[in-house]
Amino acid sequence: MEQTAQQPPMEPHAELSAPWDEFLTRCQRSVEDVHTLEVRGTLTKLTGLVLEAVGIRVPVGAQCLVRQHNQPPVLAEVVGFSGERAFLMPAGDVHGLSSGASVRAAPPFISVPRFGVPSDNSAARPILTMHGTLRLPLGNGLLGRVVDAQGNPMDYRGPLEHVTALPLDRVPINAMDRAPVREILDTGIRAINAMLTVGRGQRLGLFAGSGVGKSVLLGMMARYTKADVIVVGLIGERGREVKEFIEDILGVEGRARAAVVAAPADASPLLRLQGAAYATAIAEHFRDEGQHVLLLMDSLTRYAMAQREIALAIGEPPATKGYPPSCFTRLPQLVERSGNGLHGVGSITAFYTVLAEGDDQQDPVADAARAILDGHFVLSRTLAESGHFPAIDIERSASRVMHNVVTREHFEMARRFRAIYSRYEKGRDLIQIGAYVPGSDPQLDEAIALQDSMRAFLQQDMFEASTLEDSLVGMAAVLGGSL
Repeated sequence: MEQTAQQPPMEPHAELSAPWDEFLTRCQRSVEDVHTLEVRGTLTKLTGLVLEAVGIRVPVGAQCLVRQHNQPPVLAEVVGFSGERAFLMPAGDVHGLSSGASVRAAPPFISVPRFGVPSDNSAARPILTMHGTLRLPLGNGLLGRVVDAQGNPMDYRGPLEHVTALPLDRVPINAMDRAPVREILDTGIRAINAMLTVGRGQRLGLFAGSGVGKSVLLGMMARYTKADVIVVGLIGERGREVKEFIEDILGVEGRARAAVVAAPADASPLLRLQGAAYATAIAEHFRDEGQHVLLLMDSLTRYAMAQREIALAIGEPPATKGYPPSCFTRLPQLVERSGNGLHGVGSITAFYTVLAEGDDQQDPVADAARAILDGHFVLSRTLAESGHFPAIDIERSASRVMHNVVTREHFEMARRFRAIYSRYEKGRDLIQIGAYVPGSDPQLDEAIALQDSMRAFLQQDMFEASTLEDSLVGMAAVLGGSL
């Protein structure tokens, strides 16, 4: 007769001890790889924006703390080196520092385990505990919040919750692993949906001078674009515009699904660079979770200017209009991080504003950005001064993926609309001085007859949304046909 195997008796309170065992294991894992040996250097020179230190060997990009006796530490990042000298760019005020101040690598981030709180699968990802590694909060807790370039809340709504501190550096995605842009993204803006159709995962530039409505256009995109998450990077703009953009332009509806990173003009060049990288990392985090992200960065020019300040400060020679070569290297490295995710899972559709100095579209940054982006929207000062908003110049603007995402009928209708609109612009001078005789040019006669309805179609109130379907129906009605 077979005997039934008996289970060993369960130890008393085993169910209660299991959570404690798991908690203690996570505590041990969080500190087991921390280096205990600390190397310190000495501050030897401060010239302009650059600190020089000797006696410390840390990689480029590492975070360091510069500490003077009886002074709060100053956070700085290693931006270069020469022999035994390390060049650091401070992230804060250097007032009070003097020669001989101690320089050490910033301590590693160690997330404090809490009993009863899941570890967010931290055991499944590598624990980076190397000194100097920059880690900033990423996660769903950033939605609806406004943070600075170092991940500190700026909105007085308490500390961040439901976030995980992760490094900003990411391994670039293999170009062959990205899905091509094949799906239309509805921006809610009639002129863009109809004439400059955007694809999900596309990267575009808003080229404009100051005061032509680019911030309002970004706010319209944030409110009306069909995206799961919106990430806004306000880089190098006036501090006054930060709150105005969030409260007046972004609005309650747009802010609820948005994460805002602000590094205003008075922030150090290091923080402006870091703010752009942080906003991009937030967008990448949500994209990796399979969500469709809209990234709005204002502006790419301020990012390039921050890199120029750092590069010139450490001795890099200027190349084009004062911009050193490293500026034009950093731009594609930042822009290429957006786009479709691995094997079509998740996407980042990015809009970068580019400030054209004096409305000069041949500005070095504007010219470089146009070459690395998938399209450009030019905002015209002439249109803005005449009360035409959004002031998108459809003749000078282009979406390089439009032909891949729209139907042939849509593409042909947009081409005909553009041709008629352009024909009127070429004959504008003759019409205004009364030199044109009606009937002498049938194409110009058609353009004159449709001009008012075309301009009305391209204009849109900032609180008005227009879906893709409505935009196509409206364009067909202007041209006298049907979709």
